[in-house]
Amino acid sequence: MDLRIFTEPQQGATYDTLLAVAKATEDLGFDAFFRSDHYLRMGTVDGLPGPTDAWITLAGLARETKRIRLGTLMTAGTFRLPGVLAIQVAQVDQMSGGRVELGLGAGWFEEEHKAYGIPFPKEKFARLEEQLEIVTGLWATDPGKTFDFHGTYYDLTDSPALPKPAQRKIPVLVGGHGPSRTPRLAAKYADEFNMPFASVEDSERQFGRVRAAAEEAGRSGDDLTYSNALVVCVGRDEAEVARRAAAIGREVDELKLNGLAGSPSEVVDKIGRYAEAGSSRIYLQVLDLDDLDHLELISAQVQSQLS
Repeated sequence: MDLRIFTEPQQGATYDTLLAVAKATEDLGFDAFFRSDHYLRMGTVDGLPGPTDAWITLAGLARETKRIRLGTLMTAGTFRLPGVLAIQVAQVDQMSGGRVELGLGAGWFEEEHKAYGIPFPKEKFARLEEQLEIVTGLWATDPGKTFDFHGTYYDLTDSPALPKPAQRKIPVLVGGHGPSRTPRLAAKYADEFNMPFASVEDSERQFGRVRAAAEEAGRSGDDLTYSNALVVCVGRDEAEVARRAAAIGREVDELKLNGLAGSPSEVVDKIGRYAEAGSSRIYLQVLDLDDLDHLELISAQVQSQLS
């Protein structure tokens, strides 16, 4: 079971804070540092000092880390034109020496689009499918050849399809709860399918749908990696769990029901249930980015048991 650290910087984080978390992620032996792609805080937090851009952040971290994978859960398809996104991600992959992964989603948070003047189209899912085809098609085009795409929403003619990423193939993540279109899209374009903030039972059901869609598309269901994203709140005792829950404005019982919360042994047991459902990777949503002791505890007493 791979454990990855997943941050939500729109809730309030500077680049320096994210750098400290990324360095701790690397030093403590976690597999990857991922971040959300949002421009507006959610809930009652003030979000200060304001948003940071996902791919600018990852470009900086690409030069300041050496081992960990870097990526997004999920880049919003509404934020960037697919041709531009392919250039950005390929460049960051070069800057990292081939450690980047792209999670790409349709975009959903209408308020942040209104706040920053970003168009919020109705037909987001159909656009996402074209975006995935364009981004992966640009990367896959042989050097010296050109890429063309003529779709409903995007039109590319005689693209040199440059630059190329450092990796032969940048892993692409698709995720979500949709019962039909989402599995079909994952089966066609994804290297990994991510189930965000879902129960063991719902995860197992959705993984099954994706496997079936992959088989229908002529792929083996085992071609994809299956993962979960879950909030994490671990403590050495009940008081420490309660303190960490309060720091992120959540209740312990709710966190235990909907995430990975409690003692290290409780969290290890619950991760085991996700593994039985087919998950081989967990993105630990860390909401208090100043609490690096939390990461140290997870590394020492949760990750050590899983490996």
